[in-house]
This record gives sequence, C-alpha cells and structure tokens, in this order.
Amino acid sequence: MAMTDTEFHQLADEIFSAIDSAIETAIDEQDADVDIDYSGNVVQLSFEDGSQIVINKQEPLHEIWLATKTGGYHFTYQDGKWLDTRNNIDFVPFVLESIAKQGGIVISI
Repeated sequence: MAMTDTEFHQLADEIFSAIDSAIETAIDEQDADVDIDYSGNVVQLSFEDGSQIVINKQEPLHEIWLATKTGGYHFTYQDGKWLDTRNNIDFVPFVLESIAKQGGIVISI
C-alpha cells in the first residue's frame, strides 16, 4: 500500500528529530563542534573542518536524501526502515557513521 504524504512526513520527522536531539546532546556532553541548521525540509550539519552533511525530505518521491563527503544517497521506507535505493544500506547506522567520520562525533539514536 502506498504511503500518504502525512505518513511520510511523520516518519521522516521522527528521524530528523532523533538526529537533532542526539546532536544537541553531543554538543552538551562532548563539546562537539557542529552547527545544525533546520530549514523546512532540510537539515544541514556543518563540521569544524568545513565539511557538511545535508539531509532532506523529498516529498514527491517519499524519500530522504543524504549528501555526505562520500556522495549522495536516496532512502525509501521499507519494512520499518529507511533503506538506500541502490544498495539497501540502512539510513540510521549509515548517517551515524557518516557523522562520526566527518565530525568525529559519536552519537546514537
């Protein structure tokens, strides 16, 4: 059954909120040097070295897009997880690993 726009936003917002909370905790507890900018459907993380991770909601496709130093990835919701459309990697562990690699910040959600 196809996902509605409302369901898509609810699921995507849960992930965005979890990442935001984890980053805020890292700033408090680890003195992490990261800026988080929330603007509409886009979350932008800016790290000390100048690199960025951009996560955005693609409503027409019901996908979450992720841009890191290693490239761009598109995730769709399947079987209770956000999975990459090309190689089925799970969004959550992948984004946490990307944040750790680029920003040296270890978080969990």
